[in-house]
Amino acid sequence: MMTITNPLLIGEGLPPFAQIKPEHIVPGVLELLSQLEADLTKLENNFKPTWQGLVIRLNQIEERLRWTWGIIGHLMGVKNSDELRKAYETIQPELVAFSNRFSQSKFLYEGFVAIKNSSQWESFEPAQQRIVESAIKDAQLSGVAFEGEKKEKFNQIQLQLAELSTKFSNNVLDATKAFKLKLTKKEEVEGLPESLLSLAAQTARSETEEEATSENGPWVITLDYPSYVPFLKFSSQRDLREKVYRAFISRASDGELDNNPLITKILALKQEKAQLLGYDNYAQVSLTRKMADSVEAVEELLEELRIVSYDAAKKELEELKEFAGSDDLKSWDVSYWAEKQRESKFNFTQEELRPYFSLDKVLDGLFGLAKRIFGITINSADGEAPVWQEDVKYFQVQNEGNEVIAHFYLDAYSRPAEKRGGAWMDDCLGRARFEIDDKSVTRLPVAYLTCNQSPPVDGKPSLMTFNEVVTLFHEFGHGLQHMLTTIDYPSASGINNVEWDAVELPSQFMENWCLEENTLFGMAKHYETDETLPYHYYEKLVASKNYMSGSGMLRYLHFALLDLELHSSYQPNSGESHHQVRDRIAKITTVMPPLAEDQFLCAFGHIFAGGYAAGYYSYKWAEVLSADAFSAFEDVGLEDEQAVQTVGKRFRDTVLGLGGSLSPMEIFQQFRGREPKTEALLRHSGLIINN
Repeated sequence: MMTITNPLLIGEGLPPFAQIKPEHIVPGVLELLSQLEADLTKLENNFKPTWQGLVIRLNQIEERLRWTWGIIGHLMGVKNSDELRKAYETIQPELVAFSNRFSQSKFLYEGFVAIKNSSQWESFEPAQQRIVESAIKDAQLSGVAFEGEKKEKFNQIQLQLAELSTKFSNNVLDATKAFKLKLTKKEEVEGLPESLLSLAAQTARSETEEEATSENGPWVITLDYPSYVPFLKFSSQRDLREKVYRAFISRASDGELDNNPLITKILALKQEKAQLLGYDNYAQVSLTRKMADSVEAVEELLEELRIVSYDAAKKELEELKEFAGSDDLKSWDVSYWAEKQRESKFNFTQEELRPYFSLDKVLDGLFGLAKRIFGITINSADGEAPVWQEDVKYFQVQNEGNEVIAHFYLDAYSRPAEKRGGAWMDDCLGRARFEIDDKSVTRLPVAYLTCNQSPPVDGKPSLMTFNEVVTLFHEFGHGLQHMLTTIDYPSASGINNVEWDAVELPSQFMENWCLEENTLFGMAKHYETDETLPYHYYEKLVASKNYMSGSGMLRYLHFALLDLELHSSYQPNSGESHHQVRDRIAKITTVMPPLAEDQFLCAFGHIFAGGYAAGYYSYKWAEVLSADAFSAFEDVGLEDEQAVQTVGKRFRDTVLGLGGSLSPMEIFQQFRGREPKTEALLRHSGLIINN
């Protein structure tokens, strides 16, 4: 038997991260694609249009590709390097070519159509029917009907979009880590909290190899969120805030890292792709695989929220100006004065709370909540799985019968030199059942949870802001849908085959629990004394929950409406630039117009380097669902443990368990007993008040 020497060709189990090197990528993927090409040709030439004869055999090809390419994509996000990029960019065209070959196979497409038209169709489970219908729709959207020049043009667009997306993401990462503001004088760090001073000194030590302390510096401020956000909030030096703010909004907008020409090309190519597929614009293509059935339906929801939030945001800005004693607040002043106003209104600072939110204590509280409402037990399994970074944690999940049902990785800390910003959940291994040697074997799901929170500094554990706590709960919600699925078909288990504008439901649902009393006091323990967070802080957190919520919602709507406009009615060659579109949308979605040089689109990776093009509205669409879902727990009383467990089991069995086996609306109705309403979201946001 031949020994596999390339670790990317193992094809099953947990990735052997310690063995994987950038030099394995090109030969490994080329060899894999050669094998899969042969397997695909064999399948096309000899299959029966049945579940066993086509779907199962096709899954085997898909799973091998997903395993290898999934590892490479994960490492691009968490261990980015020049060597890795070069290998990724070298092999990406081959991967795109195979993906096109795979998705445009007329043999397979006709096979799926034959299955749907067969006499066995009515005996299929709903999950099987959805998988087949999704495969047909995916093939249609992948250009299966194209021939000749049209097919060649479509495939060229697919390749260009993939390459531009990768380039866009790399430019943002490079531009973010290129900026460093070195501070050497005490007055330059006036107002900064101890946590940021420690982080800035640690950054100085790693960047300059100088001796640096939080007391005496030097200090280095970066555009990474754990550095940038608190600097804007707390620095009393207005000129330095301006410098950092301007650097942030102009990331990847000039020189070699300029994303402006990439944006123009991406938008033009997506428009061209849509027209080739017979649609008027790319937004229509995007919405074919979402809950929202039209651009108009999305606009209707966003406008309903905009009307409510615009007046609230306007009032909030006027109050902030009055508090600051200035009618001339600039963009780099808003965070600073908002934090001061928050402290004045609610008599506490976010920094005061950090000692009560160490990562380990927060995880204890989070896992306690998961046991309480979903009946699962989570324990550390560090050392049982290979990791890509020494401080990555690994956990196992058990059900009520103490059976292990899933695992997950947690990569919690910011590493701006190699890890992209933001937070996300991804699929390491998906749940699936396979027939091996006449035995049924279930592969358990494994999730990647990735955050970018404040790392441990100066001998202290990672002490989190409350916002970082909320982010962790959010990503854990995604992880729960991946891990608690009861669907054994890999194409519909977990988040697979879930419409994009519903995929944020579990994550945003989990955010609601951060301010639920039992949950908060279960995790808010002082990292040194284990003292529980004093109750008056809880009251202040609840009271401040909706502080400037109108501004927050309006800011989101600005992004969502801009995304929709760029992908629906905007014409890249019309003479109007994408930044001018932003300015036009800003007239109805901002109460403080953006600066003329604001180039935030150049760093808007969600829509230009991620899956949210014509779909950024999904966060708010799903937030309607998640707020309504959480209100089901409120309706029975959050203090009624038995009732909470009953509703929790129903949520687990439907929203978390059924994955992509049914439409999100059917699943929501199974859980809630009706269609979703916006009332709960507006109430939770403090934008309407119950009578």
